[in-house]
Amino acid sequence: MSDDFELPTVPSADASLPGELELGAFSVSLSVADLHRSREFYERLGFVVAGGDADADYLILKNGETTIGLFHGMFEGNILTFNPGLTNRMERIESFTDVRAVQRSLDDRGVDLVERVPSDSESGAASITLVDPDGNSILIDQFF
Repeated sequence: MSDDFELPTVPSADASLPGELELGAFSVSLSVADLHRSREFYERLGFVVAGGDADADYLILKNGETTIGLFHGMFEGNILTFNPGLTNRMERIESFTDVRAVQRSLDDRGVDLVERVPSDSESGAASITLVDPDGNSILIDQFF
């Protein structure tokens, strides 16, 4: 997320939605060979640029509540991404499940993490990664 863009805020996530562990907004992070060509393709599908920085080789695109990230040269393969503290409507949630609490819950459930929040990290931006049984990478990335 760009630091110069102010997100609207909501008090909390919608408690009526299903799920046992609040993970935040969902998107797919695509590893692309040509950022410009991929941007043009997804714009033809109705997506618009909502964030990112083409000069830094990444763009965030939205179509309604659907979000995709285009990333050139940053990682291999595609990644399922969750952002604690955000809604799919690009709203910042004032009260949300911190990624450290998500990590503890996953530990309690016996989920193996590939990357963990450092033990000395108490608050703020942080992320964890894991891999599902089929080899799909999952990133839980908290921006603030």
